[in-house]
Amino acid sequence: MIITPIPAFDDNYIWAIQPTENADAVIVDPGDEAPVLEWLRQQGIGLASILITHHHWDHTDGLLPMLEHFEVPVYGPDNPKIKGISQRLHEGDRFTPAGLSAEFQVLETPGHTLDHLSFYTSDTAEGMLFCGDTLFSAGCGRMFEGTAPQFFASLRKLAELPDTTYVYCTHEYTAANLRFARAAEPDNAAIEAAQDEVAKLREQHQPSLPSRLERELAINPFLRAKDAAEFAQLRQWKDNF
Repeated sequence: MIITPIPAFDDNYIWAIQPTENADAVIVDPGDEAPVLEWLRQQGIGLASILITHHHWDHTDGLLPMLEHFEVPVYGPDNPKIKGISQRLHEGDRFTPAGLSAEFQVLETPGHTLDHLSFYTSDTAEGMLFCGDTLFSAGCGRMFEGTAPQFFASLRKLAELPDTTYVYCTHEYTAANLRFARAAEPDNAAIEAAQDEVAKLREQHQPSLPSRLERELAINPFLRAKDAAEFAQLRQWKDNF
């Protein structure tokens, strides 16, 4: 599969998934329809389907406007606040998005929001995870609606996926997250090496994403927390960092 980040707002990535070059795309979390429609136009392709991870506006505001241009299935949380979803998903569901042959597993990952879903497929050599704002590279989302035990359990669920899994989150927060990770684990050489690598990428205006799960297990203090209490302390510290 071909995965392309479409930049939106200040630091969002709207992911486009294609089975092959020139094929219609599956779009993940279209917070803004304009850059997606422009990218589709430039590629000379159509829209096959849409995936939604959670209800926040910067992941959903482009959904209904895009459905005015394309009549396609939309897969997402069972949350009536999100208008336009045609297939509402739950933990353990498996589905094949229109336009792809890969089957995705649905993981409920509450914490950032209560309705948050993550989508994982093992139908590639390494595996792919589209995790919205639950897991970031070297960080995690703010805890707006869930509890620390919920969020910790969600991260442990993701941590149990194969180490080779590519992690596609939706914000370019990696450099800032690594600064906090360095403060939390000043003797972690993997974090220092990641900072150098990400700095070079960003200097070249290249995305720091996707990450790999094995990398996150080495550099992400939220994945390395031993329990919900330690996670809560880290999250509170990061909120005020």
